[in-house]
This record gives sequence, C-alpha cells and structure tokens, in this order.
Amino acid sequence: MTEAVPRAVVEAYYKAYAVRDAKAVAEYLDDNVEWTISGPVDVLPFCGKHLGKAAVLDLIERLVPEVITVFSFTPDAMLIDGDRVATLNRLAATRTINGRVIRYRLAHFTRFRDAKVIENVSLLDSYDAAEQVLGHPLTANTASPAGDRIAV
Repeated sequence: MTEAVPRAVVEAYYKAYAVRDAKAVAEYLDDNVEWTISGPVDVLPFCGKHLGKAAVLDLIERLVPEVITVFSFTPDAMLIDGDRVATLNRLAATRTINGRVIRYRLAHFTRFRDAKVIENVSLLDSYDAAEQVLGHPLTANTASPAGDRIAV
C-alpha cells in the first residue's frame, strides 16, 4: 500500500511552485521524477517529457522563461487521494519576446512518494494557450474535403 502524502506537504510544494522558487521546488522533487507537459511543442517548446530532477529544474529555471514569464499560478481546486494529487489551476504570464499577457487553465496530476514528487502530468488548455502565444486564432484548413479533416 502506498503512503498518503500529507496535505501540508502538497500545499508547501505548490506554494514554492507557484512563485517558481526552483531551490524550494527541488526539495520536493525525487531524483528520478518524470514530468510531462501536454501541448504543442512547436509553439510551447517546454512541453514534452522531462526526466530527472535536473531536467525539471532546467524546465522551471530556463525552458519555460524562454517562452513565458509566469507572474501568477493559482490552484483553484485540489484533491488529494493517498499518494496522488489532482489540481485545477490558472496561469498568467507574459510572452518573453513581446510582453503580451497570456492566461490559460491547466490541470496537474501528481504522484508523491516519501513526500517527493515522482511523477507530474500537466494538461494545458493548449489550444487556447497556443492562440495566445501566437497572437492570433488557429484556423482549420477548409480546402480539403470534409472526410479528410480531423478535430483538434
């Protein structure tokens, strides 16, 4: 049976994560943490899989700030069930290259072991985030017959 993560640990971790305090976040990361962010890598190059504590810290300290500067991260809802945590969050940031403000929702599904994050899956409202980062709506190619289209 897995050991339940204390709510105080989860709240302290999210407090550090919300302000992007890499040193404090590091205290909550397992050395072999697996961190996955769903999203369009062409628009948000920090998306994808990041393996190990060093890679996740690089993500927080370098890869995300190359694209956006997060100024607000707010968990709106949190559910803790044993060693697993689900959160629904709001993120607000400025686009690094032009200062445009972007806001989107995201969910985290996190697993802890011995009060350390061993796995995190982030699901972004990637369509909305991509449109905001690009600065224009995404449009579907309507030139092809209807049978060749897929919904995104």
